[in-house]
Amino acid sequence: MSKYPNTVGDIEFDRKLDAANFKKCGAGKDKPFSFQYYHGAKGFDYKGEKIAIVEKLKKENIYSENKSNGFITVRFLVNCEGKTGLFRLQHMSPDLKDTVLDVELENKLLQFTQSLDGWIPKEINGSKVDYYQYLTYKIENGKVSEVLP
Repeated sequence: MSKYPNTVGDIEFDRKLDAANFKKCGAGKDKPFSFQYYHGAKGFDYKGEKIAIVEKLKKENIYSENKSNGFITVRFLVNCEGKTGLFRLQHMSPDLKDTVLDVELENKLLQFTQSLDGWIPKEINGSKVDYYQYLTYKIENGKVSEVLP
């Protein structure tokens, strides 16, 4: 195995965190390659666009009792079949310093993100490809005030 991933920011499979049945399609069996979210004609490929995610989130009523503020980012891979895996979390304070906001809230947002099943495979040069996607949840007073990008 190489000291460096195929592309800066690639997520390596971790059997403690990742579902064993999630498969990358890649650009070839010996050199799996995944594009970033900004590749392709559309930057955001979800059935119903981002508004569908925001509406579903409102119905879930996810919040924190401790009224925390900051950002929780969930980054993951969408494979060529539109299935998701390799979820990773990052949390930041309002001034963008690494900090844990609320473990329960983070877990709820991770589970919510994992439940989203409307991801559309990207097509580049006529082929469906794997790509990394992320959702950043802006947290104000313990509630999601905005979903980015």
